[in-house]
Amino acid sequence: MRKNGVLMPVASLPGKYGIGCFSKEAYKFIDNLKAAGQSYWQILPLGPTGYGDSPYQSFSTFAGNPYFIDLETLIEEGLLKRAECGKYDWGSDPHRIDYEKIYLSRFKVLKHAFKRFDYANDKDYGKFVAKNSFWLEDYALYMAVKNSFGGVSFIEWDEDIRRHEEKAVDEYRKKYAEEVEFYKFIQYEFDKQWTALKSYANKNGVEIIGDIPIYVAFDSADTWAEPKLFQFDKNGIPTAVAGTPPDAFSKTGQMWGNPLYAWKYHKETGYEWWIKRIRHCLKLYDIVRIDHFRGFDEYYSIPYGSPNAVNGKWVKGPGYALFRAIKKELGDVNVIAEDLGFLTPSVLKLVKDTGFPGMKVLEFAFDSREDSDYLPHNYVKNSIVYTSAHDNDTILGWYDSISKADREYADDYLNNAGHTGEELAWDYIRLAMASVSDTCIISMHDFLALGSEARINIPSTLGGNWVWRMDKDAFTKALIKKIYFMTCLYSRYPQKLNEDARKKAEREKTKAAKEEPKEKKVTAGKTEKSKKTGPKKK
Repeated sequence: MRKNGVLMPVASLPGKYGIGCFSKEAYKFIDNLKAAGQSYWQILPLGPTGYGDSPYQSFSTFAGNPYFIDLETLIEEGLLKRAECGKYDWGSDPHRIDYEKIYLSRFKVLKHAFKRFDYANDKDYGKFVAKNSFWLEDYALYMAVKNSFGGVSFIEWDEDIRRHEEKAVDEYRKKYAEEVEFYKFIQYEFDKQWTALKSYANKNGVEIIGDIPIYVAFDSADTWAEPKLFQFDKNGIPTAVAGTPPDAFSKTGQMWGNPLYAWKYHKETGYEWWIKRIRHCLKLYDIVRIDHFRGFDEYYSIPYGSPNAVNGKWVKGPGYALFRAIKKELGDVNVIAEDLGFLTPSVLKLVKDTGFPGMKVLEFAFDSREDSDYLPHNYVKNSIVYTSAHDNDTILGWYDSISKADREYADDYLNNAGHTGEELAWDYIRLAMASVSDTCIISMHDFLALGSEARINIPSTLGGNWVWRMDKDAFTKALIKKIYFMTCLYSRYPQKLNEDARKKAEREKTKAAKEEPKEKKVTAGKTEKSKKTGPKKK
């Protein structure tokens, strides 16, 4: 079934307190998606972020970002006072996120709410803590201990607690009991607010496409609490880390620094941790996009401590065995495989074997030197087409940056030579929607026809990323109407199609009833009239 959706980070929503969150603006965004005939809202990872502010480098693969908790909701619940929120500096630019100011303000405000929260007697809180104890206990302690060491990575902690020794864990848990409880409270409020928002979206016909990185951050509760899951030596130090090899875009490759999985151990446990992770994601989202899907087939391994990614090597991953285990435990799961970049035959086979749809990004299509799998005439139905994604420039920014030859090729393909601005952006939106791909996702900054100022991320760079926010009045009625028209034009709004089919069936039924000839009923060779009156008496 053909459907359409919008890629829009939660952080990029408009609203108070410096960053998009689960506020009334999020609910309004869902209302607008519904009015525009959209079936999906795709977001970025929801985990708590650290240095660099990347949602793909989180302190926990299970926890939620405290920045997304709506403070207005806490005010309504009596846990905060408006004056307490108003006395902090959240940044002055409504179109850019100032993470430093948010970091210095957000936790102080949440501490006020925590002091008013009766966690000892709140039954719902108790149920949440018990249900999520398999990750929540370690995460809350990790954050409390991390704060006690001035925020440095666990690799720099005292040896006993760095190694997660049982005695040290018990001592720190008692010493920082209140701080541990504070981080549990944050996760409770996050879960409560996100569950309500997702439920609202689902009731309005909008499904959530979540996003998870294949790897976890080195500085995370996951690596600290369960080192057996990763390629660590006996001293708890990584033996190798993740990245990508040198290519045309980077002569020394990309050094991501994430710890690599100890896949042999995962296999011995029946991939228990991965099953827990996917189960948790399917509670948060309706569909899960897994970033860097290639890593399940082969992953690039770089010796720990290397200055760059030049001396890395490709190593075989778990392959289909992982997804066989997940399917056995969880059934058919809704997953999108991020299969962008150079793909080997074995990667293509893995994607095909799983049955998961892969991704097509229009900005990768127009290389004037060769035909591309990203050109719409090469798509298959089981795919997700994007105008641009979070790591790409906006359509207008991309178009301005490509070579003259590539631009001419793109103009010829779309027959849009001379188009600029909004008209040009919508040429590519139309191309994506008209494609054969079952699902089409348009980045919000492309619907708004914005330039590079609205780009979300530039890979392998620090600073200036993840900061764009949409103007509060940008999602206008005129834009909603335009999106709705295009979505219906290319048969990507099932509710509209179903309603049209129902109305058509009713019209045909009514028409048939009117055209049906009227016949007199006959009983035993006599008309109804003669049966009713009988023969006349002589």
